Amino acid sequence: MPRLRQVARPDAPSDIVKLYDLLFGERDPVAEPGTETGTPGNWWTVFAIVPDVFRHAVAGFQLYRSRHRKIDPQLRELGQTRAGYLRGSQFVFSQHCKASRSVGLSEEKVASIPSWSVADCFTASERAVLAYTDDLVLSGGRVSDANFEALRAFLSDEEILEFTYITCTYEMHATMCRALRLEYDDVDERIVEIPSPSDQEALDVMRSVDD
Repeated sequence: MPRLRQVARPDAPSDIVKLYDLLFGERDPVAEPGTETGTPGNWWTVFAIVPDVFRHAVAGFQLYRSRHRKIDPQLRELGQTRAGYLRGSQFVFSQHCKASRSVGLSEEKVASIPSWSVADCFTASERAVLAYTDDLVLSGGRVSDANFEALRAFLSDEEILEFTYITCTYEMHATMCRALRLEYDDVDERIVEIPSPSDQEALDVMRSVDD
């Protein structure tokens, strides 16, 4: 379950209910979760606890898909998908693998996003945006002059600003999904101590004494 409460249909503002209708039909998404794409859908119900944050985030989705954008949708999706992968968000990565296919990226390219640096299926412009994405996410925006000049060889200033904004926005979404355990990121911490056999024997002895 998400770490924060969710907003049921009867408690949501009317404009948010309209979006619930698009995603969940007439169901209450808290009582009957699940979207047509197979996601639990709790990103929407959790963000709805602060309606203006919900609206701001949804406006961001509309912005990056706007016909006014100059950045190539395939390059945009490479950045969003790679950012989700690097931040370890199963939800952002999975959803944008699908979005990458929807804008025409090949199965080979989608499958190679995690290992792009050793893949030979990407064009020079795609490699430039993937390298830039790695600098944005892994290096916190510390982009080398060489990587930036490689990017500038293919993209205008307007395209670079759009790409940077959208990619960083999706790094934020990936981080929030993990922190709040939303959607596919509702997973337990996997880095834990594994007891040795002697530890387990000691635990068993202690339990038997307690019994």
